[in-house]
Amino acid sequence: MPEPRRVVVAGASGLIGSALIESLRADGVEVSTLVRRPARGPGEIEWLTDDAPLNPDVLAGAAAVVGLNGASIGRFPWTPRYKSTLLWSRITPTRTLARAVRELGTDAPAFVSASAVGYYGSAPGAVLTEESPRGESFLADLCGEWESAALAAASTARVALLRTAPIVHEKGVLAPLLLLTKLGVSGPIGRGTQIWPWISLDDEVRAIRHVIDTDIAGPVNLTGPTRAAANDLGFALAVRMNRPFVVRAPVWGMKLVLGRDATEALLTSDADVEPTVLERSGFVFRHATVQDAVADAVPAAA
Repeated sequence: MPEPRRVVVAGASGLIGSALIESLRADGVEVSTLVRRPARGPGEIEWLTDDAPLNPDVLAGAAAVVGLNGASIGRFPWTPRYKSTLLWSRITPTRTLARAVRELGTDAPAFVSASAVGYYGSAPGAVLTEESPRGESFLADLCGEWESAALAAASTARVALLRTAPIVHEKGVLAPLLLLTKLGVSGPIGRGTQIWPWISLDDEVRAIRHVIDTDIAGPVNLTGPTRAAANDLGFALAVRMNRPFVVRAPVWGMKLVLGRDATEALLTSDADVEPTVLERSGFVFRHATVQDAVADAVPAAA
């Protein structure tokens, strides 16, 4: 399919948003960014700085609007106040975008809205596809509300829900593991056999562009094509950094270094999520294994 002429991106300053914009612009796609401050550069559009709704005209003529807003899930601890921030920072921008998209009627762009594999919760032993039910956890409930807000635009536009796995990147899922590995205490986390969904940043961006360029609607799992256990990711990182992967990380030590919430997230996450919709639509991953993704994200130790 031909490249879209213009894409609007909200949440442009984050890890995924900045990489997506760089990729689009490198291919000559015009990108407009929605920013929560006075506009300073070309293509910037101020929004959410007051209670005014987004003018639908700023989306008119775009091939797609991509909503990537949301405070970091990787920031701990999850206090009641921060949980409210996690919710507001996703639901409010998504509702605002959905309303503007809906008001454009039949001329509306596709709405490609972020979500997360946290939708499925923890489901040991199950294989999870886009047809699997929502899990039971704070993150699952958050994702459910997030997706419902986006689907408010489905009456007039194609809406795709990006259920993204943790990104294998130094600013993504590797952040807490890098710290443990550098300290030389890298080893099995908990039992180590729990399945962790993952995706490389490169494939995340390519998958979002694939969704923009195709007719994919509804939920789509953005996760790597081969399953990986916690041990697989941890061992690949230790090898890449030339550090040991021997000692089982003590729970008390992890809580001391990472905090309670981060430790519990690492220990309890267990979800074998498959990218069924992506693969059926012809998407081909560049990083087919978690080892490939780690090698792409982390420089090899000298």
